[in-house]
Amino acid sequence: MSDSGRGKGRLVAERRYAGKSAQKPRKTKQKTTRGKPPRRKAPPPRRNPVARFFIGIFRWFFGLIWRVVWRVTAIAVFLLALGVGYFYTTLPPVQELLDGRARGSVTLLDRDGDIFAWRGDQFGGAVTADSVSPHLKHAVLATEDKRFYQHFGVSPRGIASAIRINLAEGRGPLSGHGGSTITQQTAKLLCLGVPFDPDEWKSEAEYVADCRETSLVRKGREALYAMALEAKYTKDEILSIYLNRAYLGAGAYGAEAAAERYFSKHAGELNPQQAAMLAGLLTAPSTLSPTNNLERSQSRASTVLRLMREQGYLTAAQEEEAQANPATLSEEAERRTGGYFADWAMSVLEDNAFTQNTSDDLVLRTTLDPRLQRAAEAAMNKVYSEKVTKPGSVVEAAIVVMSSDGAVRAMVGGKKTGVSGVFNRATQAKRQTGSSFKPFVYATALELGYSPYDTVVDEPFCMNIPGSGQWCPENYTRNYKGRVTLTQALANSLNIPAVKISENVGRDLVQKVATGFGIHSDLYDTPAMALGTSEATLLEMTAAYAGFLNGGSRVVPYGQVELRVKGEDEPLVTQNTGIQERVIQQEAAGQLVWMLQHVVSEGTGRRAQLPDGREAAGKTGTSNDARDAWFIGFTADYVVGVWMGNDDNSPLSGVTGGGLPADIWRETMVRVSEGLEQRPLPATPPAEPAPQVVEQQPQQQQQPQRQPQRQERDNIIRQIINDLLGGG
Repeated sequence: MSDSGRGKGRLVAERRYAGKSAQKPRKTKQKTTRGKPPRRKAPPPRRNPVARFFIGIFRWFFGLIWRVVWRVTAIAVFLLALGVGYFYTTLPPVQELLDGRARGSVTLLDRDGDIFAWRGDQFGGAVTADSVSPHLKHAVLATEDKRFYQHFGVSPRGIASAIRINLAEGRGPLSGHGGSTITQQTAKLLCLGVPFDPDEWKSEAEYVADCRETSLVRKGREALYAMALEAKYTKDEILSIYLNRAYLGAGAYGAEAAAERYFSKHAGELNPQQAAMLAGLLTAPSTLSPTNNLERSQSRASTVLRLMREQGYLTAAQEEEAQANPATLSEEAERRTGGYFADWAMSVLEDNAFTQNTSDDLVLRTTLDPRLQRAAEAAMNKVYSEKVTKPGSVVEAAIVVMSSDGAVRAMVGGKKTGVSGVFNRATQAKRQTGSSFKPFVYATALELGYSPYDTVVDEPFCMNIPGSGQWCPENYTRNYKGRVTLTQALANSLNIPAVKISENVGRDLVQKVATGFGIHSDLYDTPAMALGTSEATLLEMTAAYAGFLNGGSRVVPYGQVELRVKGEDEPLVTQNTGIQERVIQQEAAGQLVWMLQHVVSEGTGRRAQLPDGREAAGKTGTSNDARDAWFIGFTADYVVGVWMGNDDNSPLSGVTGGGLPADIWRETMVRVSEGLEQRPLPATPPAEPAPQVVEQQPQQQQQPQRQPQRQERDNIIRQIINDLLGGG
């Protein structure tokens, strides 16, 4: 059988090319899947119109913010640079900023030459960050600014942390913690370069308060000034300024002054615990001062030591040793005597033109006797603890101890002892003198030739005073003793005899005698002057009685013996005595001392008698309505004045000059006289002549008639007193 192809279709060759198109390649169609449409590229999804709107707003808003921010930032940077540049141009060489004192310090020495107080801007000498003890430098950094060497003058992180703490503790963002760097604190200490101007600020205290303002504007200027400091000075120079100007309590400005004040050593000699104590004072120098509260200061120093160890400035062993041996005050710093005295001595010193215009450190040697100061303070405390038993009693007291030449040996200006910078009742309180004024009346009479044995009648008595009408004084007891000697009248502090004698000798002479003995206050020219209606300070009255003791010469109370510049030997001022011109003759003064002895032995001052039989003389005094109570007296060695009263001038309750003031006087004099040889008083017992009667006719002002010879002698003596006292 053949395969001729029957039954099969024709075999036709595949047509690969067609006509003219054979020269062109055929277009191939994409192979598609049967039954499915060809895939097409999907268009991007269309957003919701609302979404598109808000996204557009968002983009526009943040674009606007960005455009505003970078422009504002550029302006702020420009203003910042301008402010820093301005302050930069005002900064002087660093040496001019190290010593910031307006006046120098004053070191006060007692009569033995030992330091008992410091006053003024206690600078102590310039130090640098390299010259102080490394422990002090590290303690300051650990406490005040541990990133001091990293920041540019301002620490944003520190400020943010301080604001967070303040808000967490319920305070305002700028109240309490400040987050200030050492550089910012230095800017504040420099008062942003603004000097004190007395025409702009009433006082330096107001100026300092303005420098410490914490408003946002002030903080901004402070930051600019701090950055200018960083640009002008090195870190160590800034730290040096800070170490010299920071206040460290107890009147000490700067590290050197504080080291000398508390530890009696230089700032370069401090050990870790002493350095920690000083650094701890920077947060609250007055409150934490070791002279105010040593335990609190030591507790703060303990925290500083821990910070020093945590920041690598101390090893654990060094911290342990320092914690086990906390810093204590030097022997000089522990002395707390003489605060009132130091304040008074400085008030006198400030009147010196030289001290007002110098920033030199001065040394003032004074008359203060530390033993007597302690004696006066102990006497005050004893009487108040044992005899002032009324709860909440506000009655105050003051004591002055003085030598007969006016040298003040001790001073207590209030019942609270061992303090300073407070109201000093011994020197600042002018109070009615009461019967303590009467010795001036009797001194005048004795100078005119009257005898302590002369007599006067103590009886109801009245006077017609022109313009005021009738005046009828009374004795304190409202009892009358009849005819008494002048000695008895003074011993019993009788008012009627004192007025009669004053009128008889002449009020003008009594005024001159009182003024001559140092009573500076105006003396009222009325008959009541004899009863002590005028005012005086305790210091004035004590000095006047010193004039009785020294034989009748006026004394000016003084506390300054020698003033010199620290480090120099040649004194600027010296003083060895306060005795001035004679006021009454020595015989009259001796007779007055004899009369004042009777006040203590048998009169109103019997509670002041000394237990060892030591001779004493003095006078009590109680003013109108018992508002003031006095006892002023002396032995052969010292004069002691005591005053008691209320600061608001309200009446005392059951207190007279012969009571608590006499008790304080006795307790003081017992301690003051301890160890001293007994010496007799310079008293002049009078002869016993036929007594002269001193009388003043009731309801009259004219002088009584006297014997012609006596009248002539009195006129001569009156002229002598006028000549002595400059009366003409």
